[in-house]
Amino acid sequence: MKIRDIAVTTLLFEYDETDRFQYAGGVCTHRVTSLVQVFTDTGPVGIGSTYSHPDLVRVIVEDHLRPFLVGRDPTDTVALWTEMDGLTRWYGRKGVALSAAGALDVAFWDLRGKAAGKPVRELLGSRTSTIPAYASALLWKDDIGELAAEAARHRDEGFVRMKMRLGRGVDYDLAAVDAVLSAIGPEGEVMVDGSMRYDLESAAALARELESRRVLWFEEPFLPDHIDDFRALKARTTTPLAAGENEFGYHGFRELIRADAIDVVQADVSRCGGITEAFAVGKLAADHSKRVAPHSWSDAVAVIANAHYAAALDNAITVEVDQTGNPFVDSLLGDRLPIRDGLLHLNDEPGLGITLDQDIVDRFTLPRGTPLPPGSYSDMAFK
Repeated sequence: MKIRDIAVTTLLFEYDETDRFQYAGGVCTHRVTSLVQVFTDTGPVGIGSTYSHPDLVRVIVEDHLRPFLVGRDPTDTVALWTEMDGLTRWYGRKGVALSAAGALDVAFWDLRGKAAGKPVRELLGSRTSTIPAYASALLWKDDIGELAAEAARHRDEGFVRMKMRLGRGVDYDLAAVDAVLSAIGPEGEVMVDGSMRYDLESAAALARELESRRVLWFEEPFLPDHIDDFRALKARTTTPLAAGENEFGYHGFRELIRADAIDVVQADVSRCGGITEAFAVGKLAADHSKRVAPHSWSDAVAVIANAHYAAALDNAITVEVDQTGNPFVDSLLGDRLPIRDGLLHLNDEPGLGITLDQDIVDRFTLPRGTPLPPGSYSDMAFK
């Protein structure tokens, strides 16, 4: 099996006016993600994805890396990752270069599994086909009662755990947490995302309140590079701290983990450098007695890829599933993701075990050269 060609497809979805949500970034109007497909001379196609600025992803994948990769064996994932890392190191030890290379790495692992006739998780050493999953939504609402109703709906759809966004003000934050906890009952678990909107003192005050509220973790109260604040807060609370969606590569997570700044490591294959890097980060986290809970927000390819590597780690506790009405999560792979009794069930098909719904891909493909909507940031656009 040899790589014949590589292509990037940008997907863009616009929320209806009535379905748009609000939190720290503003009102979300659009979602965007980039699919990366690796075509082989023997027929199988590898699938990966990432979210960053899609034009930059395309330049890195198609213009820079593709000429070095065509003709290579896609199942030699270690050698290919090492080469891509070396080729992009001079301009991208963090950010889009690692994310783009990571999308390719996911596609290579998909092909490696297909060639071996085994799921990716088995190649990584997993003995299970399930991983706990949580509903990621519960954005800001003017009416707290709407949050409670939404939480109950996620519970009824099979989720035991769910994550909500805070950072709107202390009174709102605590009232929102209490409303959600009341709605999901004693069996449910809640994580809170601080959306990088706190200083050390306000984060410490909130964390102390969360200690008595069975909150599973307090995510990103600070900007990602404020490691000293994470360390200081960790020493002042028993509420576990989580971060990693804005970290890149093994070397970036090594700094975060060695500093003992967090308790829960959120390495995301669609951001941090693919399955190869995320799995290595997970092993490093285990060596330092840290738990792993992959961030995953952009699309179902990323969710499934994150689930495969997490299923192979003894220290992984859960994976994230966006529940904001994003068709790239809900419909990109055809049927709804198989979540029952709080668990995401992976199938036994080779590779990632996924097939893109081509109608969804065609419907939401953004033609090349078409500008992104105003307010684009990460995998969203805001107004």
